[in-house]
Amino acid sequence: MKVLITGGAGFLGLHLAAFLTKKNLDVTLVDITDFEKKEYPKHCRLVKGDIRNRRLIINFSRGQDFIIHAAAALPLWKKEEIYDININGTKKLLESSLLNKVKRFIFVSSTAVYGVPLRHPIYEDDPLVGVGAYGESKIQAEKLCEEYRNKGLIVTIIRPKTFVGTHRLGVFEILFDWIKDGKRIPVIGSGNNRYQLLDVDDLVEAIYRLMMLRDKKKANSTFNIGAEKYGSVREDLGRLFDYAANYTHPQGVQTIGTHPEGVKKVKKAKIFPTPAFFIKKALWLFEKLKLSPLYRWVYDTADKDSYVSIDRLIETLKWKPKYSNSDALIKAYQWYLDNYDEIKSRPVGVTHRVGWKQGILGIFKKLL
Repeated sequence: MKVLITGGAGFLGLHLAAFLTKKNLDVTLVDITDFEKKEYPKHCRLVKGDIRNRRLIINFSRGQDFIIHAAAALPLWKKEEIYDININGTKKLLESSLLNKVKRFIFVSSTAVYGVPLRHPIYEDDPLVGVGAYGESKIQAEKLCEEYRNKGLIVTIIRPKTFVGTHRLGVFEILFDWIKDGKRIPVIGSGNNRYQLLDVDDLVEAIYRLMMLRDKKKANSTFNIGAEKYGSVREDLGRLFDYAANYTHPQGVQTIGTHPEGVKKVKKAKIFPTPAFFIKKALWLFEKLKLSPLYRWVYDTADKDSYVSIDRLIETLKWKPKYSNSDALIKAYQWYLDNYDEIKSRPVGVTHRVGWKQGILGIFKKLL
């Protein structure tokens, strides 16, 4: 069976390629950016191209059994690009999939489509209220998916919580950088709110299981996915801090906790609660002045409960995510430490595969 993955050079695309090739699928990946070819399985086909290029997409979707649409312009991109890529790009892919009789189309949406709801858990049928261009564009893309369902295309929409794992950087690289240096970690509010995350390996397996689901009617639906096990922000970060405090790098690089002779000691990271109202106002200003990489949806939800029901997914697949919030964070942090020098040698950017420029946050880091 053949599968085309858009956004193939991204964090999720890399993990999908590794997983699906092990399942003996013929994998083609397309992305507007360059691929790090050495990171991908040898048998993958890597294509540099734009999903808004109708001729290219028609060509590469021909003969495919599945299309996993994971490409998206992220919140740090320009507003015009976000709408163009996330909406128009999705439309061209749907058109091509219907034209070429693709068996199943999997659209990777986001729980950002729910905005900042007051009631939890969030269910798939709850109102969609996008915050910012990214959330709004995902809602419009989902509406296109629903249109093509009515035209006969089987479209699975999956709404993941923020997912982490090996190779995930972006905003998490900022967190890991501060933890590694033993800094106090500011949280918006008290940190007692419950904030669900997701391990990328669980997301990849769920996508595969949805692809292989025999019941077409059940597959032609929308699913939330997040960790089944998660605590408060304070609890989950506390487990990560404990892990970091006892981690000893095999090469004797900077460690924390029980130290062999000659290895530099670093303070254990701690949570630093902040007043939510004032910090959000400050972050809003910093964002507008382009001094901070944190965008509105991140800081608007940071002090609130944020978790979705995954009952529909569990019932449909007879499967549930394996990794807890803290498991996912620890895996990602371990990989960060093991690849620290290489990561820091890369230029900063605006994707999840590279570090983000900390801006004014770097100044606050020195003070904490």
